[in-house]
Amino acid sequence: MNGSNQEHTLSVTHFVLMGFPSSPEIQLLYFGLFSMTYILTLMGNTAIACAVRGDRRLHTPMYIFLGNFSLLEICYVTSTVPNMLTNFLSSSKSISFVSCFAQFYFFFSFGCDEGFFLCIMAFDRYLAICRPLHYPRIMTRRWCTGLVIFGWSCGFILFITPVVLISQLPYCGPNIINHFMCDPVPLMMLSCSEDSTTQFIYSAFNAFFMIGTFLFILCSYALVILAVVRMPSAASKHKAFSTCASHLAVVVLFYGSIMVMYVSPGSRHPVEVQKIITLFYSVITPLCNPLIYSLRNKEMKAALRKVLGTEILLIKHKSNIIAN
Repeated sequence: MNGSNQEHTLSVTHFVLMGFPSSPEIQLLYFGLFSMTYILTLMGNTAIACAVRGDRRLHTPMYIFLGNFSLLEICYVTSTVPNMLTNFLSSSKSISFVSCFAQFYFFFSFGCDEGFFLCIMAFDRYLAICRPLHYPRIMTRRWCTGLVIFGWSCGFILFITPVVLISQLPYCGPNIINHFMCDPVPLMMLSCSEDSTTQFIYSAFNAFFMIGTFLFILCSYALVILAVVRMPSAASKHKAFSTCASHLAVVVLFYGSIMVMYVSPGSRHPVEVQKIITLFYSVITPLCNPLIYSLRNKEMKAALRKVLGTEILLIKHKSNIIAN
């Protein structure tokens, strides 16, 4: 039986990502639109990461976590969008078996890491607002570094199991994926035999991770909101609510669409709906996050102005050197 499965798996050497079928003119339009979105996403998240690194006033756990979250967003969006852009200009739209599962692994590992970082950021706000006297003693540089390493590594460790299980399913054709990325739901649907055990393990893994981290964040912010309501100062309340509102907006964007898509893959959402939901959390959300975090934060806006001002001066200086 194992030998037979291996032969079936090897019979499919590549997959075809249909993406968004349309005329060549529309494909070019998609290419331009998503290229601009990708560039803006890279610029926004890079600006936040550079602002956190370059401004000493932002060398606090809250901003260190935010800077790492922005770097994670860059990795997250880069795991799928460049391949999608290439396919807009390609006629074959093929991706090798290994590359497909590599994309699957990195995309969902980075996505899993984002969930953990949102938990870490919620925990940090809980300590800062609910336990202010204990915060400096608990959130030391060593503990902060440990949480950053934990946030980056957990997704890569946890997602090995789902990727290995789904990659071992028998694939003997067809090999056309009606999606713009190697998503596990259409991949499992392409398998020659329906493996209910793999589907159950995958669904249970997603439900445990998403619901667990989501409940952790909600509980943390419920305690934070209770603490903020009890604050005597209106200015303190406004500052705390402003910080929490930005974080909760990102949480709603991230978890809202992902839970609809992945907690119950057996629900068989229409293909076009799957694509739109995936597009929202894989492309749109990373674009919105820098705006959400920077527009409601005075310290971040000041740091970003400093970073952007320095970059403009460097560009002018280089231009003058070239002109002379």
